[in-house]
Amino acid sequence: MTGEELVRRRMHGLYLTRPCPDLETLARDLLGLHSWFARNVAFSGAIRGAELFGWKTALTKTWLYRGTLHGAVYEELPLLLALHAQEGPWSWLGLSTVQIDELCDKVLRLMEDGVCSRAQMRRIFRWDYDPETLGRIFSPWGGIFVYLAKQGRVAFQDMTSRDFDLIAAEPTLSPAQALPELARRYFTVYGPATRADAALFFGLDRQAARELEQLDLSDLERIESGNKVYYAAPEPAALPDIPRVQLLSGFDPLVVSYADREAVLPPEYRKAVILSSGICLPSVAVDGRVAGLWNVKKGQITLEFFTEQPRAVVEEAREQVERVRWQTGL
Repeated sequence: MTGEELVRRRMHGLYLTRPCPDLETLARDLLGLHSWFARNVAFSGAIRGAELFGWKTALTKTWLYRGTLHGAVYEELPLLLALHAQEGPWSWLGLSTVQIDELCDKVLRLMEDGVCSRAQMRRIFRWDYDPETLGRIFSPWGGIFVYLAKQGRVAFQDMTSRDFDLIAAEPTLSPAQALPELARRYFTVYGPATRADAALFFGLDRQAARELEQLDLSDLERIESGNKVYYAAPEPAALPDIPRVQLLSGFDPLVVSYADREAVLPPEYRKAVILSSGICLPSVAVDGRVAGLWNVKKGQITLEFFTEQPRAVVEEAREQVERVRWQTGL
């Protein structure tokens, strides 16, 4: 399997060379859409041909694998959360297990009474904890809400809100029970991919990674290439070519969902696309390889290539960005 064949199959599986009918189908098949910045969900849907009507409320925004925010289909949450729901309580909060349980009960009762923002919670609890502990509990990065979200008890009110709602999406499976189904779904859409890719995608600890290594994947296509073993759904009879120009969203699955990213992201451009903070910027691929950056902010588009490109490539990329701007209204 050549690098071109690898990218070609991945782009097809990730709806980059075939349209996806709607955002829910896209989020279901891709096991959630990265939403650290909400606009990336709209970007991802637009470049994949999905209908965006009501996109801010079509999915549930919460923390999934690797502590990252995703937009997911609500009914999928009990399964998607199962891999990490049993983690914690976290020592970095500076509280004992009993104290965290008591805090969670108080937070949930307050939410039942309509207190749904970090700012409100900080004011209410300001006399109960020292400023440093209070800052950790209600951190802008999530704090206690991450802990509750991983249990399927809270989620963001919508894709752009900073406030939370109570939900009832508690996992019913153990991590060991959920892993086989999630792994097969990953390889079916993201493949060809290695077991190391899947372990990275799901943020598995050592024990779970060992369980992944032991899974029987004989129902999937097995491809040996370059001293690696890849797994995938059977190759489609008619596989589209790699587009000459293809926009990729911020945190696009084609870029961030694999342990080895060099098939798509040249090493010399890695720091320009994935910042030291971990943020992955929207990029533009030329012949399947990242070659520049793009964005839409407050209705204004930006487009920058790392090296000089043919005029036709630049014009096609700009037309695609304009279509995304029009479709998303951002």
